[in-house]
This record gives sequence, structure tokens and C-alpha cells, in this order.
Amino acid sequence: MPRWGRELLGWTVAAAIAIAAVAVVAASPRSELLFRDGDSLVTTLVVHSLAIGQPQDWAMSSVLFLPEIAVLWMLSLLGLGINATLALAGVVNVLALYGALRVAAGSALRARAPIAGALLGLTGFALLAATEGSASRDALELASLLTTTTYYSATVVAAVLGVGLARRAIDRNDVSRGTPVAWGLVVTLALVAAASVLTNPLFAAWATVPLGAVLVVVAWRRADVWWMAGALVTGSIIGYLARMPLAHLIANTGAGYIDPSQWRASLDYYGVLLADRWSAPWGAASLLLIGALWAGSIAVTRQLAARRRVGAAIVAACGWVMPLLVIVGAVVLGTHAARYLQPAVFAPLLTLTVLPALLPDRLTVTRLVPAVGTAAVALVAAAGLGIPSLVAAATAPDADLDCVVRWTEDSGRTGGGQFWTVRLPKTHLADPRGLVQLDHQLRGYAWLMNRDDFAVGEVSFLVMDDQSPAFELPAGVSLSDAEMTACGRYTIADFGDRTLPIGPLRS
Repeated sequence: MPRWGRELLGWTVAAAIAIAAVAVVAASPRSELLFRDGDSLVTTLVVHSLAIGQPQDWAMSSVLFLPEIAVLWMLSLLGLGINATLALAGVVNVLALYGALRVAAGSALRARAPIAGALLGLTGFALLAATEGSASRDALELASLLTTTTYYSATVVAAVLGVGLARRAIDRNDVSRGTPVAWGLVVTLALVAAASVLTNPLFAAWATVPLGAVLVVVAWRRADVWWMAGALVTGSIIGYLARMPLAHLIANTGAGYIDPSQWRASLDYYGVLLADRWSAPWGAASLLLIGALWAGSIAVTRQLAARRRVGAAIVAACGWVMPLLVIVGAVVLGTHAARYLQPAVFAPLLTLTVLPALLPDRLTVTRLVPAVGTAAVALVAAAGLGIPSLVAAATAPDADLDCVVRWTEDSGRTGGGQFWTVRLPKTHLADPRGLVQLDHQLRGYAWLMNRDDFAVGEVSFLVMDDQSPAFELPAGVSLSDAEMTACGRYTIADFGDRTLPIGPLRS
């Protein structure tokens, strides 16, 4: 089979794996994060705001979600609807991970069975994602976060891609002895680092520090590697500086999430999450698999280093160095968020991409008929099981949500609600400005939303549910003054002609 045919076959199988993985997540309670979570909807709200021509004045977290927004905007042009677009974005994210793993697996001219290695890594991801079924965003279920558009999917892909670019540069230097530095790959690595830090400074902790550390160790024996380490650091610095003109969009720099004095509380927090994961269905199996991948990464690193396959050894080393440094760093800095530990899951997958390098030279890794047969089976499984499951999850009726959306649009007025309550109905409105995000004291809550929403100055009804605390209304106003409309899990308190002023903004 020609090389392009093998690559096409690899992408075909990867697409089938991606569809199957997202279908499993969408059919589980984890679909809450995919379709309905307040954080997960920020990219959809941005795309929706752009589509209606609203002035853009966003209050974002330290993460700007620039690649995720761009991809979601392009997918939204297909006109599939909100949930279907989010499901498709999940499939695209998994395919992007395959692309990054394919880069890390090496060139077909210089690596053994790189397509098989990349598919092996993607299969490992799919198995881990299939074991995760909690609706909680704080659960230690990290693989399935890649299927969302807001839990750092672009940063995950960029971190894997960065490792792959470093490996490709070293492999090229090994065979191009007249060219001591692969400048094109060095510049590309710098650009990836700059763009990644621009959109999410967490890339520096996930990739710049651990990959840089591995490159520095190798650089003591290979001078050309210093260029890659320098490109990684320089690109990260440029990306951080590029954030300065966008400071008005960043409502929280992330500095408040760091408190080294809380390291013991952080250790206890992650320990509880680990115990919960161990006791969850399939949780112990996933942790054992991750542990085996960590241990395997160390063993594979030693084997590849002994065989002087430097590029592949760097990939395998990142499989255990990244998780080690990120986990220790998260505890030392006193953080309390499971999503910060995602390298513990995706980094060991890198080792699977280089496993074929340890196979005997005379072993025939790929034959045409088995490869085509595998692709056919995968496509049939995806089409027969994954796609219908995805469609069912994306089109599942939500009468309560429909009730709020219909009532709001029929009223022709502007209402308000708290973060976890109002974001889902707001996302599904034809004009998201029909619902404004408030806190319990009716102050404008400028967090992951467009500040232009608050230009209306007042609201005439409130949307409530059990996820948010009771409102503290102005003096002389009570809920008894409102006409209540029940919409299942939501309740609409309509004050009619009486309006409630929006208080000062906070984030």
C-alpha cells in the first residue's frame, strides 16, 4: 500500500475510534459536561454572540479558549444545532489528539510502524474515556475532558504535539548530518508554544517545564537539542507577552488559584479524589492501567536510550516526566482542581506511540488485508453503534429547558439568573441577551460571559432552580410579588411591569 494510503487508513480508523469514544461519553452521565455544564457552554456562547453581531466585551478566566472557539465556530456553520455541534467538536478533538500522537510516533521513513503506534495511543485514550461516567467536573476522570470544548482540549493536543515536534527534529538531525539543526521544526515548536501559552498559560506547566527538562538532559550530549529547548522557552515567553494586549478580557489571571501554604490541603483533596476514583465502577481498572503505563514509560525510556534512539526515548520519557512534575507541582502550589492533572492521563499515551520501535526488525508489523479488515470493522462498529448513540444523545428532549426558552422568547423581555441556573437556557435562546447572568444579590456576574449583556440595566423576571442559592431582592420587593411559572426543574418568577435594577458588576 502506498504511504498516502496507509495514512488515510490510519485516519479512517482514528475517526471510528473518535466516534465510538465520544458516543460512550455522550451516553453516560458524563454527557452533563459535554452538553449542559455551565463552564462547558462558554465557547458556544461566544460563537452565538458573534453570530448575532453583538459587541464583544468578554470576561474570561485565565484561559481564552481561542482555538476551541475557532473550531466550534467553523463547525457551527454546518447548522447542526447546539448539541450536535458540541458532539461533533468532541469527535474533532479526539481526531486532533490522533494527529498529535501521529507526529509523536515519528516519520514513516525513520520510525517503525508509526501509524500503528499512534492508533495504539488513541486506543488507550478511548479505553480510559470509556471507564469514566461521573457527572461531576471535579471527579478524577480526566480522559473524557478532551471531548469538551472548554476543559483545555487545545492545550492537551498542543502538549502532545510539542513532544512530537521535538522528536521529529531530533530524528531528522540523525539522518541529515549536513544539517545540524532542523530549523523548520524548531520554529514550528516555538510557534506552537507561543500560541498555546497565549490561549492558556497552563501549557507552560504541562509542556514547557517537563519537556524542557527532558530536552536539557539530552542536550548535554547533543548540542542541537539546545535549539529546541530554547525555542520552547522563547515561544512560551512570547505567548505570555502576547496576552498583555488582551488583559481586558481576562477577569482572573489564575494567581488566586495558587497558594503554596495550602499544599497539605491540596494533598488531601487529591487523595480523596483518588480514593473516590478507586471505588467507582471501572475506576480501579483505569488507575491500574494508568499505573502500568507510567511504569512502562520508564522501562521503554531505558530501552530506547540504550539503543540510542534518542527521539523515541524523549517521547517515552515525557510519558512519565510530565505526570510526575505536574502532579508534584499541583500539590506544592496548593491547587484544588482535578482538571489540572490531565497530563497524568494523556502523557503516558505517548509511550504507546513508540512501542513498535522495540519490535524485532524482521517482524512484519502491518499487512494490507488485516489493516483494511480492521478499518472496515471499526467503521461498521462506529456507524452501527456510535453514530446513532451520538444522535440520540444530541437530540434527547429536555422539556424543562424548552419551557424556559419558549417562555423567555415569548415574553419579549429580559430576565436574569445565576451562573449554574441560567447558562443553559441562555445558550439555547435565539438571542442570548434575553437572559442576563446575575449573582444572588442581583449584581452582574461578569464571569465567562459578554459584559455587553449588562447594558440593558434591569431585568423583569428571574429564572431559579435548586442549583443556586436564594436571591436577595431589593428592599420592598419579594418573590410573593411575582407570578410563578413552573418549568420542571426551573421556576420563573415574573415581576411583570416592575423591573429589578442590575447591581455593580463583579467576577
